[in-house]
Amino acid sequence: MRSRILSLTIFLILFLAFIESPSSLTSTADIRYRSAPWDPPCGLTEGVEVLCLLVFVADVSVKSYLVGWAQFRMNPWLLAYLAVLVVSLTDWIVSLSLLCQERLRIRRLLRPFFLMQNSSMMKKTLKCIRSSLPEMASVLLLLALHLYIFTMSGMLLFTGEKQGDGQDRERLIYFRNLPEALTSLLVLLTTANNPDVMIPAYSKNRAYAIFFIVFTLIGSLFLMNLLTAIIYNQFRGYLMKSFQTSLFRRRLGARAAYEVLSSVTAEGEAHPREVGVRPQDFLQVLQRVQLSGSHTQAVVEKVRSYGGDLLSAGEFQKLFNEFDKRVIKEPPPRPEYPSPFLRRAQIVCSHRYFDYLGNFIALGNLVSISVFLVIDADVLPEDRDDFVLGILNCVFILYYLLELLLKVFALGLPGYLAHSSNVFDGLLTVVLLVLEISTLAVYRFPHPGWKPETLGLLSLWDMARLVNTLIVVRFLRIIPSLKLMAVVASTVLDLVRNMRAFGGILVVVYYVFAILGISLFRGVIVAPGNGSLSTDNSSAPCGSFEQLEYWPNNFDDFAAALITLWNVMVVNNWQVFLEAYRRYSGPWSKIYFVLWWLVSSVIWVNLFLALILENFLHKWDRRSHLQSLAGDPDSTYQMSAELLFREVLEEPTEDELMEKLSHHPHLRLCR
Repeated sequence: MRSRILSLTIFLILFLAFIESPSSLTSTADIRYRSAPWDPPCGLTEGVEVLCLLVFVADVSVKSYLVGWAQFRMNPWLLAYLAVLVVSLTDWIVSLSLLCQERLRIRRLLRPFFLMQNSSMMKKTLKCIRSSLPEMASVLLLLALHLYIFTMSGMLLFTGEKQGDGQDRERLIYFRNLPEALTSLLVLLTTANNPDVMIPAYSKNRAYAIFFIVFTLIGSLFLMNLLTAIIYNQFRGYLMKSFQTSLFRRRLGARAAYEVLSSVTAEGEAHPREVGVRPQDFLQVLQRVQLSGSHTQAVVEKVRSYGGDLLSAGEFQKLFNEFDKRVIKEPPPRPEYPSPFLRRAQIVCSHRYFDYLGNFIALGNLVSISVFLVIDADVLPEDRDDFVLGILNCVFILYYLLELLLKVFALGLPGYLAHSSNVFDGLLTVVLLVLEISTLAVYRFPHPGWKPETLGLLSLWDMARLVNTLIVVRFLRIIPSLKLMAVVASTVLDLVRNMRAFGGILVVVYYVFAILGISLFRGVIVAPGNGSLSTDNSSAPCGSFEQLEYWPNNFDDFAAALITLWNVMVVNNWQVFLEAYRRYSGPWSKIYFVLWWLVSSVIWVNLFLALILENFLHKWDRRSHLQSLAGDPDSTYQMSAELLFREVLEEPTEDELMEKLSHHPHLRLCR
């Protein structure tokens, strides 16, 4: 309950950035068409914010009471927690005293801290990144040296001549001065403006291509990939140390619980003296702990499998391994029918070939939609005759409904709903059926020349588009039927589930840079017609911010800032943003965008890709794959992030655990 309240509070305080001034509550981020946003009155969002801060104050108070003042002073995260709350509350008071008119709110930059301090995995990830910074800095320094040497060489090679016209003038502009030359080659390092920078010089002399090829080979293909390898190697080493420490703490806690619950049997002639935990004592404690039903059931079954004897230290530890696993429940039993005909029909409808037939029919539906999209590519929506496609969709949707009913007949409703693929398939089938019935009720049955006027909320073309889109989405049902594709899909889903900490770090970075970007660049991009720009973009330079109509990419509100940062992170045409914000806000704006590129595209993306590669290779390990095919019991479980690396972690010895417990300040061993 406490964790849910904290999670909801963190979500609320982070979500406030979309509502508070400058509000993101507009239909578009394009400054040419955006209406005046609704800004909440002073005190509305501040009231919600102070409630969230009070929840955090209560949380840090409880934590300080539980750990004690001595431990509190030694914990940097708790001290930072307290400092952030003090600064946030002070800034909140200042904001109200100024009637919410201040331009910079420091507490907005500090909000992501609440997300980090509430996640142990994010703390570990951040610690690993911080420990890896020296190695990253050494490679980045080498990259900067490479960039500087080639910048100076480019200025010496491509300037000093009389400026002419056309491409000769463009060639000189790229290396006009040191900042422009640095920017040109930095963007070329990401290959975003390749071959734009090279072409003017290459047109002058073909030998100049060697300069750009060597620069790209060394920088983009060697140093950048080397940086990825070093980041991955260093980070993985620190991450393994973090997981090793976490494993030791978990084993230590389990052994401490064993020592507290253990009892000694009397020594007799038939039975020697034994030490262990009585199963009934463990189950009694388990009933007082709030756990999910599946975990509790798995642990209880494990305890009962040991019989009524005392649990040894090893057996007691194995019980805690059940908490690392997410149990996949067995499907309910299928219904039993007395009629032989119904039983044979049940066997047919539950066979995998019946699923293959459904996939083949879905493929035919998808192909028919593709054919009509190609045929009608140049026909306006109001001139299209949807008679044939409408008839086909009706037939296919009726088959989907029949397939759903037959599967429910064969598996039973509980058995049908036990599979997520069936739930996905059935839900889309019901939605398609409702849409088709609505279309027939409003626009009647399809007939040649079927082009009725718009009735109701959606036109016939809009209804057809919606139906066709859902049919395309429904085709994803084919994934579980293909074993290799199913393994890939399950691996991706497992990675998404277990790599939330790394996604959380990206959320923190996005949030901080978005708030900082709003403070620096809010309102600097002016819409055409406001006196600074012409409404016609034909006079703007080719490839410029104005000519490409990048007006929605701005920092006028939080949502727009997030999308702008995303577009820069992808580094496609990010030189357009550099040039535009240099013209509108000054040359120092480049520092902001280069820092964002370093943090997001160079460090985080490379790190994330490397970790995905590591986890993916682990999941595709031949031994694990063979175990799953052989029916290994553990194949019915999905592992956590720590279990993905369990094979390379060392189990602590009993002597190490007992030595640590003997010096523990809160535990006194009696044996």
